[in-house]
Amino acid sequence: MKIHFVMLGKTKRAEARSLFEDYVARIERYADVQCTELRETAAWKGKKFDSSALIVLLDAAGKQWTSAEFAAWLGKQRDGAVRELVFLCGDAAGFPAEIREAARLKISLSTLTTAHELARVMLAEQIYRGFAILAGHPYPK
Repeated sequence: MKIHFVMLGKTKRAEARSLFEDYVARIERYADVQCTELRETAAWKGKKFDSSALIVLLDAAGKQWTSAEFAAWLGKQRDGAVRELVFLCGDAAGFPAEIREAARLKISLSTLTTAHELARVMLAEQIYRGFAILAGHPYPK
């Protein structure tokens, strides 16, 4: 399985970038990972994904799960026909309609408002946590 982070805007804070990269390295124990930073929404138009890719949008109004529920969903995708999970992480302005419409699933990390750079870290941490739960790793304890 491949995990692809597509992020609008650049992660500018060194601390957030470092944490994000740390969790990406941890995720790589379980899946291939690709990270794409798009400077502007126009760059989205040229993006092509595998036809079996599941595009997931981070959205405050999206589906909410516990970490265990998210891990179960992640395992189902990994063990099913999904070869690529594409997570769309917006910038402070969110997403234009054409990008929102491409997503087959919208998820929320929290009902709290979170800076987009921290949301990226939270998403990467939850993906790593999900794989760790599935592997029976003691990290989630």
